Amino acid sequence: MSRVLFCAMAIQTPTAPTRGEREQGDVISWRVERLSAAGYPADAALVLALDREVDLHLAVSLLESGCAPDTALEILF
Repeated sequence: MSRVLFCAMAIQTPTAPTRGEREQGDVISWRVERLSAAGYPADAALVLALDREVDLHLAVSLLESGCAPDTALEILF
């Protein structure tokens, strides 16, 4: 006699992001653009943009003052 096992899987219906989630995504995208334009590498710009504790104006001004991106990251973190 063979046994047949059934695995129940929960099906989740995708939901549209809320207005707050969309706005947060827009802010993060804008921060990444500003940091990249200032001279941060893409990966560093994303890390900085995602950290709400990082002062965007300070991060940009460090590079504008001639600080190397690696040194700026050390200062910011």
